[in-house]
Amino acid sequence: MEALSKLGSWTAALALAGCAAAPGARVRVAFDRGGVTSVSARGFADPATHRRVTADDPVRVASVSKLVVALGVMRLVDTGTLDLDRDVSAYLGWPLRNPAYPDTPITLRLLLSHRSSLTDSVDYAIPLGQTLRATVADPKAWDAAHAPGGRFHYTNLNFPVVASVMEAAAGERFDRLMVRLVFVPLKLDACFNWTTCGDAKVARAVVLIDAKGAVLRDDLKGARPACPVLAPQGCDLSAYRPGDNGALFSPQGGLRISARDLSAIGRMLLNGGEGFLSPASLTTLTTPVWTYDGANGESERGFYCAYALAVQTLASRAPGCRDDPFGDARPRIGHAGEAYGVRSGLWINRAAKRGVAYFATAVPDSDPGKRSAFTLTEERLARGR
Repeated sequence: MEALSKLGSWTAALALAGCAAAPGARVRVAFDRGGVTSVSARGFADPATHRRVTADDPVRVASVSKLVVALGVMRLVDTGTLDLDRDVSAYLGWPLRNPAYPDTPITLRLLLSHRSSLTDSVDYAIPLGQTLRATVADPKAWDAAHAPGGRFHYTNLNFPVVASVMEAAAGERFDRLMVRLVFVPLKLDACFNWTTCGDAKVARAVVLIDAKGAVLRDDLKGARPACPVLAPQGCDLSAYRPGDNGALFSPQGGLRISARDLSAIGRMLLNGGEGFLSPASLTTLTTPVWTYDGANGESERGFYCAYALAVQTLASRAPGCRDDPFGDARPRIGHAGEAYGVRSGLWINRAAKRGVAYFATAVPDSDPGKRSAFTLTEERLARGR
């Protein structure tokens, strides 16, 4: 009889440990305004070594990162460093324009709400040595049929632009800027592309795998990456000028954070900003600026139906909307994430004063939900089942 494959052996180990006999990890942290109310963690953070996952293990939370970047933006708004409605060209030092609409300025408010008219038709992973300016000079980066300001088109490229604006305005590299603006004030050991997390946190990295067990990302083997950025020509960051390439540290999806630390962000939002954000900035951050009407944007089969500044609003009642993984029609705010086999979410119910942070790895591409445009895995994690 042939020996079990690596995948077969650790799937069997999961079953013996009383966990779901499927690849990947599942972590869910529920919370209220006072703190964590329940924790569930199943599976392996590292299947190869059978290291069990915990709520304190950092994972690449994909697009939940966008919400956290928006917190950094609003902190700079509160200090007067940034203005949401100023033409970002003034910060960048060069004109950012859709070539089909050269007289229409683009602002942080438009970028954060995916109404800038940028698209992902060009590669938003811009390597060291290249510039954001050169990337967005390609007409393919833009929606030539729609001017900035109206139509919603979910676009990862918006966030390298946001990060570049933050860098240019503050004179500081994005990953370090986020430490100062967000992680230190909220007492979080989190990081973008592993640069600023502590060694103990790096050693607990969640390895990202696909549904068949193949490694996709973050198989760190206990050590931070030798190069934290995409750098085919060599990893010398010493000459990097803040503002040139905000894509380097993956602001659109590269946040590494534990579910427990993600819940701390949720509690801050539940508690009205807790001195971290001004009441005005919190209201601006979370109030939808776009609501789907059937013709004013791409809802992605009802997944996006109301959007603020990198904040989703759930449980829309408009025709065609399927944005309620909880299945209870109650309003919630937060953000979802999906990349490299991960599905993640941070959601708060402000009326009930409670929320949930979760992630799952090894989620198959085909995992349709029963009641929403979210996956079945997300529906189960949302409801705690």
